[in-house]
Amino acid sequence: MSTGPRYRLIHGTTKESMVLRQEALMELSHDIFPKIQPHFYQWMKLYGKNFLTWTGTQPHAEMIPSMIASVETMLQNWKHYHGREIDVSEHLKVMSSDVISRTAFGSSYVEGKNIFNMLTKLGFLIFQNSPKIRPFERIWETQDEVESDEIERSLRDTAMSIVWKREETRDYGTDFLGALLRAHHDSDKENRISLDDVIDECKVFFLAGHETTSSLLSWTILLLAIHTDWQEKARQEVLELYGQQNPTAEGLPRLKTANMIINETLRLYCPVASLVRQGTRRVRVGRYEFLAKMEFHIPPLALHRNQEIWGKDAHLFKPE
Repeated sequence: MSTGPRYRLIHGTTKESMVLRQEALMELSHDIFPKIQPHFYQWMKLYGKNFLTWTGTQPHAEMIPSMIASVETMLQNWKHYHGREIDVSEHLKVMSSDVISRTAFGSSYVEGKNIFNMLTKLGFLIFQNSPKIRPFERIWETQDEVESDEIERSLRDTAMSIVWKREETRDYGTDFLGALLRAHHDSDKENRISLDDVIDECKVFFLAGHETTSSLLSWTILLLAIHTDWQEKARQEVLELYGQQNPTAEGLPRLKTANMIINETLRLYCPVASLVRQGTRRVRVGRYEFLAKMEFHIPPLALHRNQEIWGKDAHLFKPE
């Protein structure tokens, strides 16, 4: 592949990427792609939909009852804010954390709060330093790297303590962690996973499930607050299906309007800015040939705003 921004010594294309990000100004619009990923936006206009970038010298090409309990707790807390402003986003973060804690680890958010705080901090440090290139990184560590290592160790120790409690009682439970522990003790060695795998899966489940869910819910509520006609459609659908009763798993697939709203929110405000995969061997795809260990970056924000797919109004909220 020959198209793409020019490679520069040591930094590759990361400096140009950082400059473009700093120049991008926020405005009141659903078209966030040129603001969140201005480097991809500009490079796609210059080099087409497929292009080569460089990071330094590396080229890239049954949960319903628990959910109800968590939501009811959140709504009960909201009653204390009658007549006052509520930071809905923060409450949704706590609620999504509580759902994960209950369904995956059989605990409440309060018990898992320390883990979520550490994961949030670790995620911020990773995001903050991902565009930076350090040619002498093996010689010394930055303060952020030292802090990240400390958080990683604390996360592992905390997760291990949860695991050992289950191990001591031999009661693995029926939640996500229980499934992992049963896989760890599988009689078939080929299906068995290591204790490190158990810990890593716990960390991924906490972080990925928490951030993506709370982000989706926050944007959905904002869009419904702006588009009150769709808010009313969703409300009527829920009332017609459930009345004043709590939702059931059987009825969720019938919430067609709600699903349309959620899918459109995911299209406009995708919780994941970039999907990254690494090739394991040299491969040819069409007219392109990729080297082994090259990274492939797919920006969903670009795909979700492609006017050839969605039309000229791709940046507008239109669940229909």
